[in-house]
Amino acid sequence: MGMNDNHSMDYLDILCNRFGGRLIGSDAYDNAAEWCASKFEEWGLEVWMQECGEVPVGFNRGPWFGRMVGGNGMTLHFATPSYTVGTKGVQRGHVLIEPRTQAEFDRMKKELNGAWVLIGGKSNGYPIDWTEKGDSIRAAAIERNIQIDQENREIAAYNRSLQNMSEKEKAKKKLVEKETIPHVYEPAMFYKEMVEAGILGIIQSSPVPITALYDRKNLGKMTFDNLPPIPDIKLDEEQYAVIEKMAKRREYFQLEFDIRNHFKMGPVKYHNVIGVMKGTEYPDEYVIAGGHLDAYDVATGGVDCGSGVAPIMEAARLIAEAGGKPKRTILFCLWAGEEFGLLGSRYFVESGTVPLENIANYFNRDYTPFVPMGITVPDAMYEDFVNVSAPLADAHPDFPFTVEMRKGEPGPRPTNAGGSDHAYFAMNGVPTFSFNIRDPKGYNFDYREIWHTDRDTYNKSIPEYQEHTATCTAVVLYGIANLDHLLSREGTYKE
Repeated sequence: MGMNDNHSMDYLDILCNRFGGRLIGSDAYDNAAEWCASKFEEWGLEVWMQECGEVPVGFNRGPWFGRMVGGNGMTLHFATPSYTVGTKGVQRGHVLIEPRTQAEFDRMKKELNGAWVLIGGKSNGYPIDWTEKGDSIRAAAIERNIQIDQENREIAAYNRSLQNMSEKEKAKKKLVEKETIPHVYEPAMFYKEMVEAGILGIIQSSPVPITALYDRKNLGKMTFDNLPPIPDIKLDEEQYAVIEKMAKRREYFQLEFDIRNHFKMGPVKYHNVIGVMKGTEYPDEYVIAGGHLDAYDVATGGVDCGSGVAPIMEAARLIAEAGGKPKRTILFCLWAGEEFGLLGSRYFVESGTVPLENIANYFNRDYTPFVPMGITVPDAMYEDFVNVSAPLADAHPDFPFTVEMRKGEPGPRPTNAGGSDHAYFAMNGVPTFSFNIRDPKGYNFDYREIWHTDRDTYNKSIPEYQEHTATCTAVVLYGIANLDHLLSREGTYKE
């Protein structure tokens, strides 16, 4: 079935192109979670909808558009971080470069009304901190610049005094000119003041592909009555450079944006979706596969982490449709809030959802859409994995599957959470050996291109790799679940 009737890409199509970016707190996430649960139920699995947290407000992203009016009239390539506001319909305004000193602000404060303002710095995907804390940091920088201006005036006066002295006299007194002190800078130095002056929004240069994350600093304390005041736009760095040059020349042109970022009243709860295939002989022992259902909504989560969710769902269907009755319980886990700090998997582990000592192995799928070509395990697991993986050795002529024995001493358990949902399992001693994945056909995939950027879409996936991932996952999960013993943990971690 995995070779001839594989539905992995069908599920990915629905996740990406019907629901879209699945941010926790969004309708897209909730709708996707309900759909995934319905598919597990359709295949005869029990479903746990595990409530694992809430966000104080919800966020839904609609379409966005921007263009230059005048100049070369270009269409703008940009994004906005999640949990930041959109425009009030179509908004058009002139363009100014932000003031960096009090004198500059005072000179241009009238013209700021109705302007789009270019701010400095390179975007890292996060919005400018618009809260009192952010204002206090910027206020301190402004105050320091006032002090620097005074110090530079004193330096200038001192340097002028040296001009009337001979080089011999300066050398005798060991007097040299002093360097002026550069101003300190925080992007959007006069954010609060510019908002009060009536700016339409701020625009910051962004590397391409454009990364757009979420308001990490402020989401926890955000309320429906306390939302960001203006749009925070991350613009293609090449277009930004053109616009900045025109603004510096004081050319007249306008920018027009229509950004439909919408909020909903909270709190909004989010859930792990767990398909449960109950064990017939050892129901309290577990084999687990997981990937995160949530995805940043600036794209559609085609790879991060559609590449995990779709094959895991298909593995569940393959086992169920084939009439599988595993001896151990298999859990197919679609995690919530990985992008916000491994929230769903952490809750699963720390709440004691299942006894951690009874988990044979946790298989995590994240990062790339590459294909499994084998697995590397400790000596104590080697023979079991060779046996359960035997059907995969030559199942696909292009992707032979091999089991390797890990060389060298095991490392200690990790003490800090890593970058994906295996982390809290590993920190608590659960084996987390996952497939060795490769790109044997050379599809030239670059994870940095899609990682939290506007390019993480359905068409970045690799269908034949996704489909074989589902087959490998189904075979290995079912094989481990049917062993007459729980996998040995000897040599998993250095104790």
